[in-house]
Amino acid sequence: MARVSQEHLDARRRQILDGAALCFARNGFHATSMQDVLKEVDLSAGAVYRYFGGKDELISAIVTEVLDTVRDIYERAALESPPPTPDVLIPRTLARMRELRPATLDGGEWMFPRLMIQVWTETTRNPELAAALGEGYQKVRASWVRIVEGYQDAGLMPRDTDADAMARAMIAVVQGFAAQIALFGGPLEETVGEGLRAMMTVRRPGTDG
Repeated sequence: MARVSQEHLDARRRQILDGAALCFARNGFHATSMQDVLKEVDLSAGAVYRYFGGKDELISAIVTEVLDTVRDIYERAALESPPPTPDVLIPRTLARMRELRPATLDGGEWMFPRLMIQVWTETTRNPELAAALGEGYQKVRASWVRIVEGYQDAGLMPRDTDADAMARAMIAVVQGFAAQIALFGGPLEETVGEGLRAMMTVRRPGTDG
């Protein structure tokens, strides 16, 4: 019997994850059954359960993969000298995520922002998912801290800037824009950049330009 190649195994796993993510984004975790996933990916139960034991494992795998992708983008940015400023980096991250995970729902809505909201809600009742999300969040936050330290090394920010506080704020910006996309549609990456550039021009009262 011929051995199944790793490339084939990876492609099948990708097929299952993408199909499950579409189901979850479309109908939510609780309204989605494993039968819905099997129908979406057009595979047998045995083929799917070879990779994932059930819905919880699928959800955790999707969350971990997305956060690892975001962390990788930020890790690469931290190695640039200087790192790209937030008005460049955050739109770049959103564009890269759209490129890597371009799937849309039936009306053309980008899937992943809605999936993010589903995940946040699910963590309130699923300790395992909350742990996976928390671990991924800490890694993304650490990557942002390194980016801020890169700004400091390049003389773009004062040395006494609280790097962790800025990391948290920048993550909140991404989460906020994702929530806007999921709830109201848009904004485009260019709008995010323009908004951040405007914020970066605000001065404290009484200071010079």
